[in-house]
Parts: sequence; C-alpha cells; structure tokens
Amino acid sequence: MGLDVIAKVKAAYLIAGIREQKGDRTMKRTNQLNRREFLAAAGAAVSVPYFIPSGVLAAPGRIGANERITTAHIGVGGRGGGLLREIKRFREAGVTNIAAVCDVDENRLARAVKEAGAGVEPYHDYRYILQRKDIDAVVIGTPDHWHAVQTVHAAECGKHIYVEKPACCTIEEGKAMVAACNKNKVFVQVGSQGRSQPEAYLAHRYLVNGNIGHISRVDCFHYPSPSDNNPVPDSDPPPELDWDMWLGPLRWRPYNRRYCPGSFRWFLESGGGQIRDRGAHVMSCAMWWMGADGTGPVTVEATGTAPTKGLYDSAVLMDVTYTFKNPDWILTWRQMPNDQLPPAEQRRPEELNSEIRKISRPGYGAIYRGDKGEFIHWGGDGGTWAERKARQWKPPAGAKDVYESPGHMEDWFNGIKTGKKTIMNIDAAVGVANLCVLGNLSYILGRKLEWDQARQEIVGDEQARRMMYRPQRHPYHL
Repeated sequence: MGLDVIAKVKAAYLIAGIREQKGDRTMKRTNQLNRREFLAAAGAAVSVPYFIPSGVLAAPGRIGANERITTAHIGVGGRGGGLLREIKRFREAGVTNIAAVCDVDENRLARAVKEAGAGVEPYHDYRYILQRKDIDAVVIGTPDHWHAVQTVHAAECGKHIYVEKPACCTIEEGKAMVAACNKNKVFVQVGSQGRSQPEAYLAHRYLVNGNIGHISRVDCFHYPSPSDNNPVPDSDPPPELDWDMWLGPLRWRPYNRRYCPGSFRWFLESGGGQIRDRGAHVMSCAMWWMGADGTGPVTVEATGTAPTKGLYDSAVLMDVTYTFKNPDWILTWRQMPNDQLPPAEQRRPEELNSEIRKISRPGYGAIYRGDKGEFIHWGGDGGTWAERKARQWKPPAGAKDVYESPGHMEDWFNGIKTGKKTIMNIDAAVGVANLCVLGNLSYILGRKLEWDQARQEIVGDEQARRMMYRPQRHPYHL
C-alpha cells in the first residue's frame, strides 16, 4: 500500500511537469505540486509520510560506523547556506553525502545547487525530500516559524534531524516536536552550537568543580533588538520568491521586504526578537552548565519597551526573571545597551591572545554568581569565549570532568551511529525555547506567569494558556 502511494506521487509529480529543467526559469516550480494534484496522488498534502513503511527509511542503527550519512538541506540561504558549506567539509572527509537541496527562493536554490555540486537534486517543496528512502537525515535552516512543522514531518518519515535554533515558536510546537522525535526514535541536534565550543567545555568544567562556589544566579545580557525606523510599503514579492510557501504555517499577509529574509527575527510570531535569537544560545549554555536540562522555572516575569513605529514588534529593551526551585536559582535576561546595565555587569571583554585580539561576541553573554566569586562568558553560539581564569585553570587530581563535544555536527553524527543522546537534543532544546517563549508571553501580557514543568503548561492564567498555541495555516501545519 505504502509503495503504491509513493509510485502514484511520483507519477503525479512527472505528469505535472515539475521535474527540474536545467537552465530554465521553471526551477522555481521544481518538485512543487498544488494541493489538488497532491490530494489525487497521495490522499493529503502533508500525509504522505504516514503511508511510507518505516522499513524503507533510515532508522537508528541502520547506518554503520563507517558508512556515510546521506543528507538533504531544507532552507539554504543565510544560516542554511552556512550549514550546507559545513556539511560539504564532512563530505570531503568521507563522512557524509549530500543528495538534495531545497528552498522557496529560486535564486538561493540555484546558488545552493552550484555550491553543492554535481549529483545534488534541487527541490522547491521539502515534502518530496522526505519521501526519498535514500536520504538518512535532513538539515533544516529555514526561518524559525517553519522549524516545528518540518521537524515533525521529518521525524514521522524516520529522518534524523539537524534543525536551527530556536527549536519552536510556541509551547504547542515544542510538545509536538518532542513527541514526534521520541516516538520515531530519530536523533536530533538543535543548532545552539555554543554547547559544543571548546571554551564552553572549559567553562563547564570550571563551574562544576566549585571554583565560584554554589551558583544562585545567572544574569544573561544582550544589546537591544532593532526598530523599523524607516518603514516601507507592502509590495509584490520578488519573482524568485514563493511568498505563500515562505509564510507556510503563518497567517497570510501581504509581502513587505521588512519581513525577510533575516529580518523575520524581529517579529514576535516568526522570530521573537533577541531573546529568541540569541537567548536560545546563551540560555542554552546556562541550562547545560547548571545541570538544569529537563527542569524549568516556576515563575517568569518580564518587562520591556515596544517599538514605536514600523512593522517590527519584538521588544527593543527587555528584562526577564526566571525563578527555579529545587534547586533554587535565578536566571535573568537583560536586553539593553551596555551603559544601562547595572555597574557590575558593564564588563569589558578580555583580549584572547596575539592571534585573536578581541572577543568576537562582546555584546552578549552571561555572569555566573556564586558564593565564592563570579565567572563571565561572552557569546553562546559559534563565538563562545570563557573568562581567562577558566581557560587557565588546571584541574587538580580528583577533579570532576564533563562531556567535551567533538563538535556540534560530529556529536550529531555520533548520535545517529551509536544511539547516544546528542548534546542539544530535542528535549533540551525545547526546554530552552520555552524559556524564550514564556519571556515574550510575560512581556506581551505585562504580568508574571506561573509554569508547571511536569505538565508543560502555564497555570492559573487562562488568557496566557490560550497563547501557548496558535492556529497554523492549511496545509502547512502540524
């Protein structure tokens, strides 16, 4: 039954005339069926995965230690393009194959085809990638509002997943991601790569060995989100962009060049501002180093300053306090210019060495406050730097050690091949994303929220509970 459905989809795919035509502007339509065609072929636009027998797809343990992992890339602009280049290096080392690239922007797709090289097939619609039995894993570098839907669909098709951070935009999305990935036993790495940086290991080891004593507070700092101070009118989308599919699960709205590509980050529904963009990095480090994965705050309280003009609606300035219990500690997110931070937090970044003169992420990081001292790190993503005292600390005999990631991608590959949980697995990543989501909800509502970690729900506030979810546009939904 399942293989018959696949055959019908492929037949419709050919009949519709949407195979790649090299050198032709029709590449934009490559691998895209309209809903009527897809319904006729497979029964539902996003339901094909349910009909594919698990035995024909990659499964944990199927890939041998010396076998290459075959990847496909969904979203290949910006950060997605960077991930493609990173996987190319692993291909050159004999670790991976690259089978396909996918984007809804014709120009970005063409560049990715050229970048990936011969034998890599272009797609406009990611759903056709998921039906291919030769693809073991997908690398998702699409805008944030697509992460959950594409992750769930990929998991249901048995594909291992690397997905950029933040994991999700709503509490509901996070629950669906965890359920789908765990049920289908796929290995997921979320792109909060700060946990895998060399100096993150040194910082983690320094802290767990009690060098600053018992830590009761972690204060994260970051500069403000931008404002759209020079708004532009709505317009037709550029001809190379499929605006409908770029929006995907979001509500329909006219195209405006302020929405994308990278500026989607400054909208609450599609990005969430600096707290979701960089907070997903720096708070990821905090949860890892504090041993707090799997836990959550009991209360979240946020204040902030909204933009006064233009389309961007995420908080410009922001101050969020997360209160944890058993063990008791405080996590804060302060989003403001450096000269407005409390004096103790106005730290000048250290120089590194003669080759790298300055910390590459001086504008954000976190201060860890213990009863025997303090420790600071800058960044939290690919530019994660530890204070000198942690870099220079020599562990004495009997010191505790911590997991040292071989690299964020390497850790993911190890998970796929050995069954070991990844350093930024889906459960941990959704926990961090929930912190960002809850901070924004408290800011929007203007009041403290209570969180039940066991139930993964806001309690005692029906309006806030309703905001844990939001409608998704058909057919691009969970």
